Amino acid sequence: MCEKFLPLYKIEQFAEMGGVIGKGDTPRYSSAATKLEQKMVDAMQQRAQQGTSLRSFNSVIMKFPKIDESLRNCRIIFQQFDEDSNGEIDQLELKHCFQKLDISFTDEEIKDLFEACDIYEHMGMKFNEFIVFLCLVYLLNDPAVSEARKRMGLGNLEPTFETLVDAFVFLDKNKDGYVSKNEVIEAINETSAGERSSGRIGVKRFEEMDWDKNGTVTFKEFLFAFTRWVGIDDNEDDDDDE
Repeated sequence: MCEKFLPLYKIEQFAEMGGVIGKGDTPRYSSAATKLEQKMVDAMQQRAQQGTSLRSFNSVIMKFPKIDESLRNCRIIFQQFDEDSNGEIDQLELKHCFQKLDISFTDEEIKDLFEACDIYEHMGMKFNEFIVFLCLVYLLNDPAVSEARKRMGLGNLEPTFETLVDAFVFLDKNKDGYVSKNEVIEAINETSAGERSSGRIGVKRFEEMDWDKNGTVTFKEFLFAFTRWVGIDDNEDDDDDE
């Protein structure tokens, strides 16, 4: 619905879009600085050095409808991975898919990638978690997966993933691969200068992203928040059948 995607001149209404974590959801954090987590941080630091084309948080919001449509098209890829059609992709199914695509990840690397995306510890990736998985595969520009990305159907999704990377880079003012509360407030203030509520809204947006409450946001956390901001959650598996 288009009413979800509000420009920042209606920033008060945007603040009421709702939190990232749904009722009863309890995100899990097992991430003791794994190699995968460090690779993500390193990749974001490198991308931040290239700069961003975005100039305001408003420009991020205005891209929500197009991003939403593109991400929902990932459902076809998700269904191909979900071999037993139970609405989740387990670790074995992920391994089978990598084998079919001739992606030579070790069992440990597959386990790390799976656990990074199975944030609710369902032992299976739901659709919104799978979107995060696809974007992380795209970000980790390893030669082993460059050709496989095309076979997975990621070619048409690359502009969307680039926009998501660009949005994170816009927030990451000091280019350290993480986003802080002050950086989010600064980004929103750039658009809503003079609005007394902008600081409060910046704090709210940051809290929605900072799931582990450690004071910084990784690209993975940002992606999970973004799927909720554009209206994609893990409870809409039957939407396309209506």
